[in-house]
Amino acid sequence: MTLTLLLDLDDTLLTNNMNTFLPAYFQALASYMSPHALPADFINTLTEAAGAMIANDTPNRTLKETFDEAFYPKIGIEAEQVRDSIENFYRTVFPSLQPYTKHRPEAIQLIKDALDRDFQLVIATNPLFPRSAIEERITWAGINLKTYPIHLITSYETFHFAKPNPAYFAEILARLGWPEGPVVMVGDDLDNDILPARSLGIPGFLVKPDQPLVIKESSSTPLVSGWLDQVVPWIDNTPVDQLHPTINNPEAYKAVLKSTPACLSSILAKIPASSWKQRPTKADWCLTEIICHLRDVETDVNLPRLRKIINEQNPFLPGMDTDPWASERQYFNQDGHSAFERFIQARLELLELLSNLNHDDWIKPARHAIFGPTQLKELVDINASHDRMHIQQVHQVLKALNGETNFRLGEGK
Repeated sequence: MTLTLLLDLDDTLLTNNMNTFLPAYFQALASYMSPHALPADFINTLTEAAGAMIANDTPNRTLKETFDEAFYPKIGIEAEQVRDSIENFYRTVFPSLQPYTKHRPEAIQLIKDALDRDFQLVIATNPLFPRSAIEERITWAGINLKTYPIHLITSYETFHFAKPNPAYFAEILARLGWPEGPVVMVGDDLDNDILPARSLGIPGFLVKPDQPLVIKESSSTPLVSGWLDQVVPWIDNTPVDQLHPTINNPEAYKAVLKSTPACLSSILAKIPASSWKQRPTKADWCLTEIICHLRDVETDVNLPRLRKIINEQNPFLPGMDTDPWASERQYFNQDGHSAFERFIQARLELLELLSNLNHDDWIKPARHAIFGPTQLKELVDINASHDRMHIQQVHQVLKALNGETNFRLGEGK
């Protein structure tokens, strides 16, 4: 199985102290945009908008949309008015900030060693920047994207969550089609990189310059600290079963449930209308049928069932066979985009139900016609597993149609 390696960028692959880089970056951008806004106001609003992105927990709004909503109205201009100026800043001025950073030769060797082993690489940088700014910093790290294939780069145009939200890491895995193989997160920040990834059972390697390799055995999910040149040897010498994500707690379930509409929003936006109803084979569902299925399972099964458990004492839950609904309800003839909008609305309702549950709520009992005695936690786990299965199905359909859709799975652009 292919190992997926999630790599933080700043102060991991590239020496870049944000305490010095960000003020210089903000000042340069504010000065460049001074014809449109006073620099002091610009920087203050920019800081507030960045905080809004970090706080965003809404799966149907990209970080760019969150930023635009928090930023442009407060400085009194329309985003379209300054789009060309912003793009020109990142093309002509942003590269001048490279002296605030430093190249790490060990990072290139890590990339080479990982690719030699056919690892799937993700630049898992906090997606608070435009794609162009992230690609520029990747080149500062000495990584030529034409030479070293990176499967996914997280940026604010296409991602919906930021670090340290566990849903950020779930969204990465969803965008990759929920790979079945091992996954490792490599980063320099315990609170932003390692711990939120570990909430999804993703093993973490904490980058600590000049520190001997240290392995903590306090849980089943490895937590390792050391230097970049120790990452791949540690992976090589770790039993592969210890590197598989283990999604087994309420925070992980909620992260998965948030990631599904977020992931689908990004990848379906690139699919032409003509492909929504194309079946790879007669036995397969098309995209419209998958989305209609997700919508109806959410509205007719998941929401009523969870409400019943939360509001009643040990309720009985009938089993439901939902697969025949595809033909019975004629999913193929429905509008996939409308179905997706309804799915998002229902998912937001479900997430609201789960948002403030305490420990006792998660273990509330129920009696299921098929599973027998169960708990809310187990049923939400089943919901999250159902999401992962159908995200994999969506990716399989897109792979089969790839020649016609010209869509590269996982591409972060």
